[in-house]
Amino acid sequence: MTDHGIDHDRSAEWDDLRARHLRPPGERPASAARGLHHFAVVSSDVERTITFYQDLLEFPLAELFENRDYRGSTHFFFDVGNGNYLAYFDFPGLDLGDYAEVLGGLHHIAISVTPEQFDRLVVKVRDAGIEVHVVNGDSAYFPGPDGERLELLSYPLDDMYGTVIARP
Repeated sequence: MTDHGIDHDRSAEWDDLRARHLRPPGERPASAARGLHHFAVVSSDVERTITFYQDLLEFPLAELFENRDYRGSTHFFFDVGNGNYLAYFDFPGLDLGDYAEVLGGLHHIAISVTPEQFDRLVVKVRDAGIEVHVVNGDSAYFPGPDGERLELLSYPLDDMYGTVIARP
């Protein structure tokens, strides 16, 4: 494990949070949500974003239309499997700043792929000249076209690094 962040043991805090808030699978109620419809991120260049996700990462462009909330803005969606979509907007004329990690903001987008796809896609991303940080051979972090942090991981959707997240 990398040494970073605060340098004291938070195990007791996490144990307390789990004890007070985490219900066992048999006692956990079903979610009120049906699933993640889409996750939306801002794009500075629609064509570059489409090329990155569709051609490099092989997530097909599923739809593209004008954003209903901002005239002249493009709203477009990539199929990331299992009925889930990664959406982007461009906002021409707003002169938005570069991606920045801030409290309450985007840290990273983690997308599950098979182990075979993982190895092949990591090579493709590296071959495109993008720096990739691989952790434990099953998780790869790299920047998207606007600096957004992406993670490809070779675990199934309900598995967090070998710990299966129990469903209710």
